[in-house]
Order: sequence, then C-alpha cells, then structure tokens
Amino acid sequence: MCLYLQVMGTLRDLQFALQLKIEELRQRDTLIDELELELDTKDELIRRLQEELDRYRATVSLPGPSAVSAACSAQFEDQQRAKRKTVISEPFSLDPVTLAMVSQRSCDKSQESQRLIQAAFLKNDLLKNLDEGEIRAIVACMYPTTISQGCYVIQEGTSGAQAYVLEEGKLEVTRDGVKLFTIEPEDVFGELALLYSCTHTCSVSAQTDSKLWVIDRKSYQTILMQSGLNSLSHSVELLSSVPFLQSLPEDVIMKMSDLMEETHYTEGDYIIQQGTTGDTFYIISKGQVKVTEKKPGHEEQTVLSKLSERHWFGEKALWGEDVRTVNVVAASAVTCLVIDRQTFKDIIDGMVFDCSHELQQSHEFKVESDKDCALLSSSTLSDFHIICTLGAGEFGHVDLVQLKSNSKCLFAMRVLKRKLILHNNQREHILRERRILMEAHCPFIIRLHKTFRDPECLYILTEACLGGDLCSLLKDKGCLDECSARFYTACVIEALTFLHCRGVIYRDIKPENVVLDEHGYAKLIGSRCLKKVEVGKKTWTFCGTVGYMAPEIILNKGHSTSTDFWALGVFVFELLSGGLPFSSSDPLKTLTATIRGIDHIDLPKNISKSASSLIKKLCRSNPSERLGSLRNGAKDIQKHKWFEGFNWDWLCKRTLNPPVIPKVKHPLDGSACGHYTEDSVELCANWDDF
Repeated sequence: MCLYLQVMGTLRDLQFALQLKIEELRQRDTLIDELELELDTKDELIRRLQEELDRYRATVSLPGPSAVSAACSAQFEDQQRAKRKTVISEPFSLDPVTLAMVSQRSCDKSQESQRLIQAAFLKNDLLKNLDEGEIRAIVACMYPTTISQGCYVIQEGTSGAQAYVLEEGKLEVTRDGVKLFTIEPEDVFGELALLYSCTHTCSVSAQTDSKLWVIDRKSYQTILMQSGLNSLSHSVELLSSVPFLQSLPEDVIMKMSDLMEETHYTEGDYIIQQGTTGDTFYIISKGQVKVTEKKPGHEEQTVLSKLSERHWFGEKALWGEDVRTVNVVAASAVTCLVIDRQTFKDIIDGMVFDCSHELQQSHEFKVESDKDCALLSSSTLSDFHIICTLGAGEFGHVDLVQLKSNSKCLFAMRVLKRKLILHNNQREHILRERRILMEAHCPFIIRLHKTFRDPECLYILTEACLGGDLCSLLKDKGCLDECSARFYTACVIEALTFLHCRGVIYRDIKPENVVLDEHGYAKLIGSRCLKKVEVGKKTWTFCGTVGYMAPEIILNKGHSTSTDFWALGVFVFELLSGGLPFSSSDPLKTLTATIRGIDHIDLPKNISKSASSLIKKLCRSNPSERLGSLRNGAKDIQKHKWFEGFNWDWLCKRTLNPPVIPKVKHPLDGSACGHYTEDSVELCANWDDF
C-alpha cells in the first residue's frame, strides 16, 4: 500500500511537471509569434526606408519624370508618409451574443450621475449630435471606475477603445511631458477611440483621486447600430402599411424612409388647418390626433375622428395642390413622419434607372482586356521578373513586374504580408476587395488580373498605371484648373456609376486613390473599403479617410452609396483649391467640422459658382438629398451645370484629350532585378482559408 501511494505521488509530480513544461512551451510559442510579428513589422520599416533612399537617389540621378522609378513612386505613395491613412474599424456585426452582452451591461446610477453624464455629452462637439434616445442608452451602459492620484488613465503612444466622463476629481493632459490643460468634472475625453482604434497622442493622469464613467467602443457601436436599424425598420413598416405606397419597389420605400423627416407636436398644436393649402403628407409614428371640421355658421368644431399610430393624412397633397378641408390637431404629444410633394415627386420621377449602358461598357471592356491578357491564363508567380519596387504600404509593398516570356507586358504586383493582415483584423476587408475587383471590368477602375499566395504573403497582380496619382499632380501644381478637374472628376463618376449599379460602395475616394494610365486617363485603384450592400440596406463600418468621410459614417447612422457622393464633393473641392474643406491637425476637430457641414465653410474665391453649386449639392448633410442619390444616380451629376458641354460619350470611348499625358519611359529588356519564389502557390478562385 505504501509503495502504491508512493508511485501515485510520483505520477502526480510528473503530471504536474509535464503541465508546467507544456505551459512554458505555450508561452514560448506565444513569445515567438509576437517576436516574428515584430520582426515582420521592422522588415517593412526597413523596406520603406530603403525605398525612400532609392527614390531620393533616383530623383538626384535621373532627370525629370521620364524615369520609371520617379514616375511610378507617386502612384503607390506610402499612406503614412502622405499623412492621409485610410482608417477601417474592425469587422462588426449585431449578433445576439453582442446584443445580450450590451443589454446586460446596464449599471445603476444616481439621478445626479445620469444628469452629469448627459450634460457632458451635450457639451461635446461629437457626442451632442446623437439622438436623445441614443444618449440615454449609452449613459445606461456606462460603468464606473476610479483612478488614484498620480496614476494614468491614458498613456501617450498606446491605443484605446474607451471614452470617459469625469465625475469627481481633476486630471492633467500632457504631451511629451508638457502640460496642455486640465480636465474638470463634466468633461468627456478619449471619444475618438469610440470610432476606431487610434493611437493616443496625449497622456491623461490623475492630479487627485478621481471617479470616472467609461463607455467602450463595442458597446457604443452596438447601441448606435441597433438604434439605426430599429428606426429604419419602423419607418419602412409605417410606409409599407399605406395602401397607395405598397406597389412601390423596396428601394423606393427605403429612399422615402430616408427622406421623411421626423416632426414633433405638443398637445393642442394644429398640424393641418382647415382652408389652408398644403403640400405635405403625414404618417403618425407616435401619439394621437383629432380630425375636426368647422361647418359654416357654427362656432364649435365637430370632431370627425381620432387617428393614432400607423394612420396617415394629407395624402392628396402628394398629387397636386390641396386645400385642406379639415383640421388635424395633436390630442397628445405626437410624432409624425413627414414628406413634401416635391421630394415625393423627385423619388417617383427617378424610379427608372437604366444600367444597360454601364453593363454594355463593362462587357466590351472585359472582352478587350481578356483578349489582351490571355497570356496570363496559365502563368504562375515564378513566371514574373521584378523590375523595381514602386512603393510601400501598410501591409506590404508593390512591385513593377514583367512576364519572363514577354518583357513588354508590365504589371503591378501587390505583395501583402499575411501576418500583418491577420494581426490588424483586416482579413475580411482584403478578401472582399479581391472578390469585387475580380468582377470589376471597367475602364475607369484598375484591372485585377490574377492572385497568388505562398506561406508568407498574398500577391495581387493588376495592370500597371505608371502615370502617377492625382495627389502627386496636386503637389506639383498646387491646384488644378476647372477643365482638368472636370476631366478627372468625370473619370471617377464613371467608376462610381459602374460600382453603384452593382450595389458596391467605394468609401475611400481621394486623390491618392486615383491613378493615371500612360494615356492620361484616370482610374480608381483597389481599396479595403470596397463593400457590396444589398438594395435598401445600410452598413455601419467606420471606414475611409478623415476629411473625406461623410457625417453618417462619423455618427454611426448607417450608410450606403450616398456616402461616395459626399466624398466626391470633397474631391472636387480639393482638386480646385489644393486643400480640404474640413481639415485640422487634430482628427477629432476635422470630424466635428465635417458634421457641422459644408454650409459653415467659406469656399475659396477661385472656385466658380457652378463648381461651388456642385460641391454643396454633393455635400448635403442628409444623404438622401445629395445630388446623385436618387434613382437616376450619377446621371443627375452629369447633367449639372458644371459639366455643361462635357462630352461623356467621348470620355467613355477614350477620344477626349486628357489634361496631362504622362511621360513614362518603359524599362529596357533585361532590366529585371529579382524574381519570386518558385514554390509559391497559385490560388485564383479562393483565398478564404488563408
């Protein structure tokens, strides 16, 4: 028995030692993964610095823009060096688990604490734009924390996902050890982290023991997305219950839902007065109204009926001038969805949107491009020579390559590090970009020919547009003349028309993403912001470039193709002025200026009246009111006065003379400087398992 116990004790000791060893190995594996990721990041930094050095040397030794390295480097300019990085929040969905987690996170608060947090929100330039119900839901979800004197709430250089409201105490904000200002009770800070994962540029430390209320990004986005979906669903349900609207297509109902304004009335308010003319249709969302009539010779009004939620009135006004024959009076607090005759007419008139021209153009371009690139059908990664590196990006770099079998065929090869993509939660965005571009056969969108992969990297083979990008052109010229700006804007409009016909949003229009081919025609490049959205649906991902983002993206209201028209307005402004309408060294100030809107901006005097009109019509705060947002889409933009006399057919046939013909010198045969690994695996149809 004693021997048995001794053996069992030894076994337990061995099992314990084995578990310790397994845990030690697991920790080592984790450390190795972290070190490998750090090494990959440093490799990319070394590559970028080397490319900066190469470009500097090329600029010194090669005259003018005719040299390939100098001509191409601007096209794929490092986003971080350009200081206009594309921001994309992590993938997010409103799943039952997340909803349950957020709904159960409600924390008890005193009336005084609730009042203080709400007051702090209403003082804040970003959060004061939220709806009353959204603010209440966010306040309910906030949880308390305490911070001791001398401790940090936020440290400079770290990333965060929380915003804070100070209730008690005093906090100090510093940058590089220098005090900037003091945070007092009823102040909000860290709110930029509610939108996306950003690096804190300041430190916040406690001068005294302090009490704070905290809201995290996931809860914030969940609340706003749920609120937006509930509001949209309720509006669509109300509209669909009206008999004379039930025959309209789903996307028209959705458009009406976007354009109907929510109007509030208190008890006793006259919504409609007998004898007046009207042009407005009403649907009761909440509350009750009385319908009354005053008959000739009678002082008193006769109550004809009472209407409550889901009832409607004033529908005759949609079809023509309507003299109101009754009064409609609020019997209690009432909320109505309201639409006027002209808005309704604009929606109905724009119901027929013909995409046949874009589809035909797409088919012709596909046939032509497939014919030109038939030699790629059996190519593998090892069939390409690397000529030079064009530039570095966030997840890798871009090479200029040529086929070994045909040195005259030049392409661009994006080389993306798989570990960096996965570490930054961008797998879904990369896969989506690839799927969309593989089907995008449009002369105004860069052509994706083929994809490859190996254990370390993903490879994307595209056409090589060696004329540089519009950002470089703007840096050289300061700003563009109207004729040049009109040409490049028209190219972007054609690309957007193609994408929108297929339900795809671009979401990252900016000069850096518009490149010139060797003939001077402009093309949109690929972007991780590309996304297909079903008709009538919206998406809630925070993405784009600060300064170009539409207000509905910033406020997490849900967005669709209309967001591209806002960015197009900013794009036209920048081409004509050389700057942005909404711009600050502080991203938060840029975002809050965007929310205030274009009407608070003084447009430069060198922008003509017709161009100013276009910009303001594109940058309307209400997405559904933007030029291009009705069913006629971009055709409404093409008819604007700024494009008067512009020949769209010639543009599509590529017979218009571009403003600039790039001087691109093709490399000579035998100029290749490298090749890709022989054991790389081609994967044309599927990347989903990377």
